[in-house]
Order: sequence, then C-alpha cells, then structure tokens
Amino acid sequence: MDPTSAVARSEHLVLFSRLGPSFRVRELERMLWTERSLFEYWVHILPTADLWVHRLSMRRYPTGGPRGTLKSRQKAAAWMAANASFRRYVLRELRVRGPLRARDLEDRIAPGHHSGGWTGDGRNVAGMLDELWNRGEVMIVGRDGQQRLWDLTERSLPTDQTHRSQRELTREIVERQLRARGLAKVGDFGVAFDGRPPGWERVLAELVKDGVAVPARVDGLDGEYFAHADLLGIPWTPRTVLLSPFDDLVSHRDHTEALFEFFFRLEIYVPKAERRWGYFVLPILHGDRLIGRVDAKLDRGSGVLHLPAVHAEDGTGASHGAAARRAIDELARWLGAADVTYGEVPRDWRRALTG
Repeated sequence: MDPTSAVARSEHLVLFSRLGPSFRVRELERMLWTERSLFEYWVHILPTADLWVHRLSMRRYPTGGPRGTLKSRQKAAAWMAANASFRRYVLRELRVRGPLRARDLEDRIAPGHHSGGWTGDGRNVAGMLDELWNRGEVMIVGRDGQQRLWDLTERSLPTDQTHRSQRELTREIVERQLRARGLAKVGDFGVAFDGRPPGWERVLAELVKDGVAVPARVDGLDGEYFAHADLLGIPWTPRTVLLSPFDDLVSHRDHTEALFEFFFRLEIYVPKAERRWGYFVLPILHGDRLIGRVDAKLDRGSGVLHLPAVHAEDGTGASHGAAARRAIDELARWLGAADVTYGEVPRDWRRALTG
C-alpha cells in the first residue's frame, strides 16, 4: 500500500493490473471493512485466512527477527517498556469506546520519552498505535476520510484459527513466496515481514527433495535460482498492462533488472530537475517483457489523464506502441478519464499514441 495517488493508490493499481478494468475499489473496501475477509498489516493488504501466517511477525515484534537494526529494535522495545501505562490506556479506551482515531486519544507519553523521529512532533499516539499494530494487538478497521480507525484485534479479526506447527508455518512462507516470485534466488523468497522464519533452510531442502522447489539456472546470470514446480509449463494468456511503480513484479529492482533487463528506480522523492523518467512512472508489461514506462498524472478536476512522457525500451517498434496505447486507454477508462494528453513520446510509437 502507498498513499501516493498521482494516478490512483498503489494497491488499487496493483489489483487493476491483475484483475483488469472490472476491478472496483468499493469491492476491496467491502472485503476490508464489512466482510473482514482482508486486513491491513505492515502496509500490505492480506487475506484474513492468512492471519495465522503473520502471527509469527506479531509475536516476534520488536525484539525478534532481523527487521531493522538491532539498535532500532532495542530502542522500540525500551520505548514500549517505559510506556506500559500509555499502552494500557490506549487498549482500555479502544475496548470501551472503539473504534477510534488517533486524535480521539490523549498523549500520555512517559516523561522524558519524547524520542523524536517516529514518536516525536506530537505523534506519540500514532507511534503507540503503530507499535501495537506491529504486535498484533490492534488493527485498522476503517477510515474516516484519511484518518485510520483503530480497534482491538480480538474484536475485528478471528482469534480462533487452528494452531499450526512452526514447521508448517515456515513451509507455508517459503513455498508460497516461491510461487509468487516465479523464479528467484534463495535470498529473494521465504521471508516473513520481519525476516526469515526459523528452520527455513531445512524446509527449502525438503521442498527440493519433494520436487516442489526446482533448482534452475538462467543463461547469462550467476547463481542458482529456484522455480515452483506448479508454474513450469502451464499455459498463460499474455497481456499488455500498466503497473504500479510499487508492484511486486518491479519492487525488487535488482531482480527485475536481472531477469527483464529493465532498469527501474522510484523517483517520487528525487528533485524534479534530477529525474530521468518522471514523478509517478508506470512500467508497461507486454506479455513477458517490460517494454517501456509512462509518467502519468490524473487531473481529477478536469478528468484528463496527462502523460508528460512515454519512454520505450530498446528493441521495440510500432506494434509495441499500439499495444501500449491499448493499455493506456484501458487504464483511462477504468479511471473514468474523459481524455488523455501526451507530451514526449518515442518516435516509433508516435503514430500509435497520438495519431
């Protein structure tokens, strides 16, 4: 998830890319806030049925797992210990009055513990809620505009899921992330939100022995890769679609560059004069290739989707431009844009995009 919405929120773009223009934001919100079949955790949207998988990260936070530096984890643990009464107050208020916004709660930080950073500048209540969220004690249960609504986890998510062994949990994380990655080095899958689950090496060896994780080599690349056996040789239907810059297909920049020969970096926080591609840049996926990228901004007042620049990768031609145009038009229709304007476009794509 990411709040940047030059075009649309990232999680909405991710679902649009996978589900197509039939995806509706209201359906996602229904599943999050009414059905509770989805929930938010570590800035991701997750299936509630997978809550048992993420209990590991909740139990280990903040002292376990390699997430962050040892010093930062020790600091978070010390802050929570020093503010035990603040924690009890927040949980009590949520139990009695919840759901609540952060501004509905008093700042009861312990004297001498205005630490700056994430708990400074009047954000102590938000900092406490975030810490309780990481520990799985509270959850986001809705929104009041841009304000998050918080409540006790036990009141918003099921707490009676079947207990699984540590080995089952580790195998689930390793196998599922390998399936999601498609093809990956051992360091690129099998990681919980706060780091590796215990026993992951043994589980990976079992998956290889069972024929589930298939060792592979990629021509021209060093190192051993793994693929999930279920994904080998299955039929698929190529599509051309625009991706969120936070999409998991491109979020691991080095992995994307190695496999797709596509150099991609997020430039939202780069000064405008130093940007190479643009502010909110959407890669263009065409079948099994990343063929270009689009700098895009939706003017919600006028209903115009502005594309200050479209960039094509080397080796593309007019046919790729036509495919990109179809993908852009599909995005515009889903956004409800009345028009699309183009700035800089590749010469070979000019007729397809602006003709």
